[in-house]
Amino acid sequence: MQSLIKRHLSLYFGNRSGVIFSLMGALISFILYLVFLKQNMVASWVSVPDTKLLLDPWLIGGTLVVTAISATSYGLSQMIKDRESGALSDLYLTDISYIGIQISYFVSAIIIGIVMQVVMLLGMEVYFIAVDGIDFQLDIILPLLGTIVLSSVVWTTFNLLLFSFVKKVDSLGKINAIIGTASGFFAGVYMPMGSVPNTAQLIMKLTPAPYNASIFRQILVKQQLDESFQKATVADILEFKKSMGIGINLNELTTIQQNGLILGAFTVIFIIAALILAGSSRRSVVSRV
Repeated sequence: MQSLIKRHLSLYFGNRSGVIFSLMGALISFILYLVFLKQNMVASWVSVPDTKLLLDPWLIGGTLVVTAISATSYGLSQMIKDRESGALSDLYLTDISYIGIQISYFVSAIIIGIVMQVVMLLGMEVYFIAVDGIDFQLDIILPLLGTIVLSSVVWTTFNLLLFSFVKKVDSLGKINAIIGTASGFFAGVYMPMGSVPNTAQLIMKLTPAPYNASIFRQILVKQQLDESFQKATVADILEFKKSMGIGINLNELTTIQQNGLILGAFTVIFIIAALILAGSSRRSVVSRV
């Protein structure tokens, strides 16, 4: 299985254009924020001290979710390519079981998601430290890394389920483009969650994206939030958090632990659904042997 994982990773990282395209959704979110969204959001919260120092890490949190979604999607694309080309049927003839082959795709996509999130995190942190002078606390590294791993697992299971319905390589480009575009909306990057209608908020809450983004943001903005709102009322702080998706409003704002449990529940649901659909995929592979 290790050799298969190395194969998948080599094929992904060996395709430089594919690596860049897998980050396209995240890069678009980042550039849109810098060019269009940042000034408008700063103006909206002009009464809050050091607004840029608060909004920059907020953007980082949402962009990391977009990265996890799109990178794991591209990572799993190799499974569809192998299925259509017949390589998956050839792999089935080896001493590795069908489940083992599927696990190799799953693990490699998780690794890809982790690596690309770390790359985007470092790139955005360096930029905002240089331009806006944001402060990056060392004590948040472990929580961030833990959330990065969790994000990669959640979105790999989601994409594994989604790709259970994909049979042709021609569909991959369209699907990845849709995923890259939609992820920025569901993660609340293009518009803060509190800025969209209630119906749209409800739809967003039915996906893991806002909870995932919320965890990142709760970790990244905590210290600056305390400093910027040290003279504000509790109601003002709650209003800002609710509007910006720093905690999701489910009667009351969710905590980091609650968001983590929700993501875990989504992961279990995705895995069970993917396992149910795995039978038909296996039969199609066996029929070509």
